[in-house]
Amino acid sequence: MKLGIVGLPNVGKSTLFNSLTKAGAESANYPFCTIDPNVGVVAVPDARLKLLGDLYHSKKVTPAVIEFVDIAGLVKGASKGEGLGNQFLSNIREVDAIVHVVRCFDDPNVIHVDGSVDPLRDIETINLELIFSDIEILERRIAKTSKGAFNDKSLAKEVEILKAIKAHLEEGNLAKSFPCEDDDQRAFINSLNLLTWKPVIFAANVNEDHLEDDGASNPYVQKVREFAAANDSQVFVICAQIEEEISELDDDEKAMFLEDLGLKESGLEKLIAASYDLLGLLSFLTSGEDETRAWTIKKGTKAPQAAGKIHSDFERGFIRAEVVNYQDLLDCGAYSVAREKGLVRLEGKDYVVQDGDVILFRFNV
Repeated sequence: MKLGIVGLPNVGKSTLFNSLTKAGAESANYPFCTIDPNVGVVAVPDARLKLLGDLYHSKKVTPAVIEFVDIAGLVKGASKGEGLGNQFLSNIREVDAIVHVVRCFDDPNVIHVDGSVDPLRDIETINLELIFSDIEILERRIAKTSKGAFNDKSLAKEVEILKAIKAHLEEGNLAKSFPCEDDDQRAFINSLNLLTWKPVIFAANVNEDHLEDDGASNPYVQKVREFAAANDSQVFVICAQIEEEISELDDDEKAMFLEDLGLKESGLEKLIAASYDLLGLLSFLTSGEDETRAWTIKKGTKAPQAAGKIHSDFERGFIRAEVVNYQDLLDCGAYSVAREKGLVRLEGKDYVVQDGDVILFRFNV
């Protein structure tokens, strides 16, 4: 999973990126990897892995990972070359979802680029830049496709759809609100990699005082929640400053710190939960003496395709899956005991994998 973090300057975006990547790397003992200065690979915190690893005495425990791309602070007019211009846009064309950090705190010491705190105005500024960028992409695609459309009905139909989406964007709408006629049209729009087609998670950045009640008493957060609800998006409340402090702590200190603040989970855990929910993802697990590992798949994925995540041969030669729920396995204390109790099931090609399934795939190539 790849998430692009966007936001206006001075909203806490880079602080959040730095703290999330550092905290995520340390908490799951996953080597922090900087692909370039603004990309970080972070382990997905999953308590099930350690428990299964201990049960099997696994030599290695490998979590699922998320790649975060920190996009340089946008300013109004970025799509026309202001600030860093279109440079940031190429970085998020390939992401699965956009994390939009919105400032929801007052602080006279932190200057707002527009002079005052107004989350809805900030969201609109970013959205307009993304819309302008998408229009530019569509104009190039229309010009290119139109050349062959005179003698090709399918290309002519493609141009028609491209122009309809462009008109939709020019009215200030996001691509994801475009009324698709069918699944084929939806798949075509998906292939365009439009920024405003991507799912969005709003990170409402608050000060520490509004963290314990999850922003319920913060009028800025309420506005963001209302906007998100109307635009089929997720919201999670975070304090980037607190996340920065948490990122410096080890696991035990982190747990105590969160407890003192009255919090059940860190910002990273909130973000991952929101991401999995928005993108319709889940994790299944494999475990043995060599390795215990989490694998991320889409909800609704059947057993052979899940096997293919591990290796294409597993999918090609799929015979069956031996499946046990991770909690049942832990409660039994051994795979053999779970099997004796009838908790290990043999599933075929039509089995839909569930979150927390521990699976042993049988295959023959």
